[in-house]
Amino acid sequence: MGGAGCSVDGNLNDQNFSTPMPWIGLYIAAAAAACLVAMALDIINGLRYKKLWFPCRFFSINATSLTLIAAAVKLSVDLNTSMPSRGDQLAKLSSTVFVCTIMGNSMPSLGTMGNEEIFMNIVALGILVITLIVNICIQLATGAIFVFWKEHACVMFIMLVLLLLLSFSAITVPTTKHYLEYKYSKKYELVLKEDSSENNISLVCKLRENLSKYWMMSYSSSPQFVMGRSVTCTASGAFCLLSAAILGEAMVRSFFMPWMFKFCDGQSDYKWSTTLVLVTQTIAVGVGTIGPACRWLFAIRFRCPYRGNKGTKREFIVEKYWIQRLEEMKGCPLTSKIFKLQNRHSRRVVHDAKNRILDLCIAMQKGIVLVSKWIRFVSIFSASYILLCCDLCKSVSRSVDSEQDSQRERRLNLSRFVLHLEGEEALVDLMISHNCDATKYWFKLGRKQQPQYLKKLLEKSSQGFKALAYFDSEKVPSLGYERPPNSWAMPVVTLTSIALALPNIDPNSIRNLRCGVNEGLNYVTNVEKYLDTKADKTNIKKAAAATWTEVELYHKWLGVDLIKMSLNQELTPNEVLEQLSQIARTKFSEYEKLNEAQSCLKDNPLKWPSKLLAANSMYRITKSLQLSYQRSDQRSSERLFEAITVMISDILGACMTNLQEVITVKCLSTAIEKREDSVRQAVFALGKVEEILKILEHRQVPNMVETHQKSCIDKWRLSYSEKGLWESQNDNLKSASNDVYITMELED
Repeated sequence: MGGAGCSVDGNLNDQNFSTPMPWIGLYIAAAAAACLVAMALDIINGLRYKKLWFPCRFFSINATSLTLIAAAVKLSVDLNTSMPSRGDQLAKLSSTVFVCTIMGNSMPSLGTMGNEEIFMNIVALGILVITLIVNICIQLATGAIFVFWKEHACVMFIMLVLLLLLSFSAITVPTTKHYLEYKYSKKYELVLKEDSSENNISLVCKLRENLSKYWMMSYSSSPQFVMGRSVTCTASGAFCLLSAAILGEAMVRSFFMPWMFKFCDGQSDYKWSTTLVLVTQTIAVGVGTIGPACRWLFAIRFRCPYRGNKGTKREFIVEKYWIQRLEEMKGCPLTSKIFKLQNRHSRRVVHDAKNRILDLCIAMQKGIVLVSKWIRFVSIFSASYILLCCDLCKSVSRSVDSEQDSQRERRLNLSRFVLHLEGEEALVDLMISHNCDATKYWFKLGRKQQPQYLKKLLEKSSQGFKALAYFDSEKVPSLGYERPPNSWAMPVVTLTSIALALPNIDPNSIRNLRCGVNEGLNYVTNVEKYLDTKADKTNIKKAAAATWTEVELYHKWLGVDLIKMSLNQELTPNEVLEQLSQIARTKFSEYEKLNEAQSCLKDNPLKWPSKLLAANSMYRITKSLQLSYQRSDQRSSERLFEAITVMISDILGACMTNLQEVITVKCLSTAIEKREDSVRQAVFALGKVEEILKILEHRQVPNMVETHQKSCIDKWRLSYSEKGLWESQNDNLKSASNDVYITMELED
């Protein structure tokens, strides 16, 4: 390579060493831009959902963000590259302020982490911050940073304070999560108790009311919101805003008062990329400061004593949850094996040292909390008169009507379901006023996306969903050693496959059925996921999902072209059923010959491979259909298609009677970090199925089906068996869509 190695005089040839430096600067700017985009998305997300405390969804403290930060602050840790110009020196300062902004912006993300994850991320961030501070101090001593030394000193101090705020705030996360989880479970039981006592309200109204309560509980107990409204997070917002102001002050003075500084001539090795880094990081600082600044202003606005807040007397009391974790650690003995090998005197010394360290941490925690409260108090005192004037102006123009009175009355009812920590009593009314109607938006949005095909399909369901008793006859033997249990999805998929194979069927009817089943299976999946969990039906669920994917996308069942079969108009419905049953038997035999299948057949049917389960389901259902219908109806494809449609509608309808329980369970079973999203999805889903629930309310569920049995399809079938429906010779199922009666006769 030209120019590499030693020069003529024997010295190292370093002429090209600085050539890639501008591209390194471009890489630094790209890393800062990635952080900028993530923080901007968090701002947009907060505005979209009206969460002006701006939760961290796209940018948080993790391995990826820490790697990006390390790349973005390359200029601040560069010890020996000359940075003579104004832009070069400002770029070093902007990199330092950039770290402060990121720490203040991402503080709420601590609430989403587990204990081990918090520890690892805080340690990694601490190493990065300390390394950055040490490098800046070295550059101040060597002269690499020769201006803005006061600004650098202030920003380094702020950086250390923010690191302490982050570290000691992280200690409270497990305690607050456990406490709010306990309160959530208690309030959840209260909602269920009140729900059981209200019998005069429609199902949809009852669910909407319950979801409003669940939403208030999940929103107020969201770990990110708890961290975002904490006093330390408020203080971090003030420090973050101060660091951004320091950068702004330095830039204003350097550009508009250049006589105050003496920059050097020349250009750094980074050349043009330094300006790009400065611009990118300055914009990132501006965008990243929005979240912390809004949290700070949030505390000022709603904790002002002139706004009805009477909690200022307890302003400087350190609540128990701040130090509870440290006190618990102090009471726990050391359990390390190395510690147990030491003698009694050594163990005593180590134990005393541990207690002294924890006492110091408790004292520091109290000090940090008190300083944070003092910062908040000073901020409130400074802005209280301005806010008082704003409130007076609003009170003059505000008109009170009956609708507002009713909303206020409802807020008082929901105030029981606001979950808050000690010392947050003043925020209850605030959270009520800002989130009382949060569920309305998602409910209305769900109403606009109702599953119309599924609605039309369920209108054909029969009273009591009696067709569940006929799709799978007990007289048909299983192809394997044992009979697999039924699931909600598998018979729906199999019956739909049979319907697609019938000849002389209107294409619009086929399309409506396929689309309705596709919409219905989304809800069936949730029922099987949250309620039908007593038996491990994982393989059956996978078999149904894989089979439906093939049917819905390619109109094929285990490779068999259903459309091609339906085009053979010479086939009678009975011949189609017979052909499908023979194909299913053949497929089962083929898979049975595989070594993998042979080892599974003698095991529990729940462990069968997916294709075996699909083939067995097709065989049993086709044979059951052949047994069920009179010979006079076997030549009518339309009649058989209508009967299959009623069966599918009954299965989906019976399954969807569990939606109330699914919504209730989903609002509790998810982790506390994801519970808010789960409740939001439940509200959205309720809006989508509102009309469907009204249809199902008029379908009388048999009294023999108990509430805890409704989630299992075999329990429904067992109930019909006990009633004697399987032994009846004739049973008329009325189709609600076209008043067609389908006579179903079981042969002996």
